[in-house]
Amino acid sequence: MTVSSARGQSLIAELRSCGRVVVAFSGGVDSTYLAAMAFEALGADAEAVTGLSPSVAAAEREEAGSLARHIGIPHRFVETHEMDNPDYVANSPMRCFHCKDELFGILDAVAAAASGAVVVDGTNADDAGDWRPGRQAAAAHGVRSPLLEFGFTKAEIRELSREMGLPTWDKPAMACLASRIPHGTPVTVEALDQVGGAEAMLRALGIRQVRVRHHGDVARIETDGEGMAIAFEPANRDRIVERLRNLGFQHIALDLEGYHQGSMNRPDTAPGMLP
Repeated sequence: MTVSSARGQSLIAELRSCGRVVVAFSGGVDSTYLAAMAFEALGADAEAVTGLSPSVAAAEREEAGSLARHIGIPHRFVETHEMDNPDYVANSPMRCFHCKDELFGILDAVAAAASGAVVVDGTNADDAGDWRPGRQAAAAHGVRSPLLEFGFTKAEIRELSREMGLPTWDKPAMACLASRIPHGTPVTVEALDQVGGAEAMLRALGIRQVRVRHHGDVARIETDGEGMAIAFEPANRDRIVERLRNLGFQHIALDLEGYHQGSMNRPDTAPGMLP
């Protein structure tokens, strides 16, 4: 892969100075770019690690493995057990802290076994302005965020990924399935499976940017204009209703406001109610 930007070269130099790194690797735009840069800097002394739990969609697990192979970076999956933590299951606004605390605790052990490697994640400069309690967990575990440290924005990461030939350059933003459940509503495996099944079906129809927000027996679909057009096609609309009802939803709503990242963090989104 070709790294053309001066900041990209500076990032590689910084990663190389770490000696060994463990990349918290979800297979999203940011962690994929970081993994590629880490492999460019360190070769086999960089390792990508992906946490697996019921909140990770099956398609994302498969894609993470495929992307790691594309990059060439050593890769492994580890099981995380945040569902055993009552504080995580309770789904307070601090849910992401408990999730990341579990993941980073495991990555600490992976890094220690790799001669004291440095754990790095894909947080970028744009993330600093959003509500992200997972950042508190990262700080508690000493996780570094090189993309944030060097000021890389999401748009820059996408453009640099495109130049490097990474297939994630235009990948829609992703997040764990638990983010579809309103704060205060407990996270259950059943609800995660419902959301995962619904989103997999919608993506199979060609809807790329989509979230299925879980409001009890109501599925609230967020997508962009292109996705709305696909969903409104009569045959697709019937398929969507049938599939989501089979998954256990009684009412299927298309949010006319469209997809907007972090919508479940809005103060007017009460547990179990539509905003």
